[in-house]
Amino acid sequence: MATYRYRAVTPSGVVRSGDLEGQSQAQVISQLRLQGLRPIETQPLAGPRAEAKARLSGRTRQAVINAVGELAVLLEAGLPLNRALAICAANIDHAPAKAAFAKVYGRVKEGATLSSALAEARGLFPPVASAMCEAGEADGRLGAALTRLAETLDRAEALRQTVISSLVYPCMLVAVATGVILVMLLVVVPQFEVLFDGATARLPFATRAVMAASQGVRTYGLAGLGVAVAAALGVRHWLSRPATRLAFDRRILGAPLLGHLIANAECAAFARTLGSLVDGGVPLPTALGIAQRSVANRHMAAAVGKVAAGLKQGGGLSGPLAATGVFPAMAISFLRTGEETARLGLMLGRLADVLDRTVRATVQRLVSLLTPAITVFMGAVVATVIASIMSAILGFNDLALTP
Repeated sequence: MATYRYRAVTPSGVVRSGDLEGQSQAQVISQLRLQGLRPIETQPLAGPRAEAKARLSGRTRQAVINAVGELAVLLEAGLPLNRALAICAANIDHAPAKAAFAKVYGRVKEGATLSSALAEARGLFPPVASAMCEAGEADGRLGAALTRLAETLDRAEALRQTVISSLVYPCMLVAVATGVILVMLLVVVPQFEVLFDGATARLPFATRAVMAASQGVRTYGLAGLGVAVAAALGVRHWLSRPATRLAFDRRILGAPLLGHLIANAECAAFARTLGSLVDGGVPLPTALGIAQRSVANRHMAAAVGKVAAGLKQGGGLSGPLAATGVFPAMAISFLRTGEETARLGLMLGRLADVLDRTVRATVQRLVSLLTPAITVFMGAVVATVIASIMSAILGFNDLALTP
C-alpha cells in the first residue's frame, strides 16, 4: 500500500493537504470524496517519506504530545498562535520534534493555517491532528481543540507503552532462556563428549539425544539461523502485499484470545479518534474517514470504509458497524446508545476507556501466564541436559567395564 500526498478543498472552500494511504491513486481520490473533500491533486510519495510515521520512536511521540499540550495551554491563556508556536518550539529538547515544530511555526508565519501546517508534517502528526485543528479554527476554539487532541494522543500512547512494557519481561526471559540453552549445547555438552568417546552407542537415550542436539546446533546452527532470517524476510514481503495482508488480518481476528485482544485494541483506537473528532465538531462522515486510518488491521479498516460510504449516502453508524461482524458487541451497544441519546462523542470516549482497561487486563493476564510457562520450559530443558550428562557420568564405570 502506497502513500499519496494530496491537496483537496473542503465544503467550506478551505484548501487542505496531507498524506493518505491507498492501493492506487483512484482509491485515494475515492477516500477523499467519502470524507466530503474535493481532490485537487494527488501525488505518490517516495519510500522514505511514506515510511516516516513507522520510524517514529516513543520518545518522539511523547515529545510531540507534550508540545501539543503546551501549545493548547498557551492558546487558552490568550497568546497569539505565532507566539505560542515560537515558545513551544523553543521549549522542546528533543531534536526531531523540535525541528518539526520549527517547520510548523515557519509555515504558520508564511500565512498557512495550523491544520494545513500539521498535515504537511509528513507522518509526525496523525490525521486526527489536522482534522481537529481545522474544526477548532472553524469555530474559533483552537485551544480547546488542541487540548482534546493532546488528551487523545496521550491516552493512545499510554496504552501503547503499557502493552510494550508488559511484554519487556517475557521477551527478556525468552532471550535469557535461549542464551542459557545455547551455552549448554555449545560449551558444556562438548566438554563431556571426549569422556564418552567410543562408548556413545551404550549411553542412555537421553544423553545421546542431548549430544546429537549439541552436534546439530554446532554443525547447522548458522545455516539454520540464515534460513530463519530468510523466512522472516519472506513472510514480511509476503505480508506487504495488500491482498495477502487483508486475508492475514481477517484470519488473525479469529485466533483464540489473540483475535479478541486485537479487536479490542483496534476498536479502542478507533473509538477514541472518532469520539475526539465528533466532539471537536468534525462532520461524522469526514470523522469516520479519518478514524478509519487509526485502525491498523486492514480487515477492520475495510469494514469501516464500507460503513463510511453508506453513511455518506444517509445510512446510520451502529447498525452497519454491527453488520460487519468485526467489532465487539459492547462497542455496538455504546454506539447505539450514543446515537439514540445524541451524545455519540461522549459514548465513544467512554467506550475507548472501557476497552483500554480491557486490553490492559488481557495483556497482564497473558503475561502472568506466559512468564511462568517460559520459566518452567527453561528449567525443564536445563534440567534435562544436566540429568542426561550426570546419568552418563554416574554410569561411566559400568560403561568402562562393559565389554
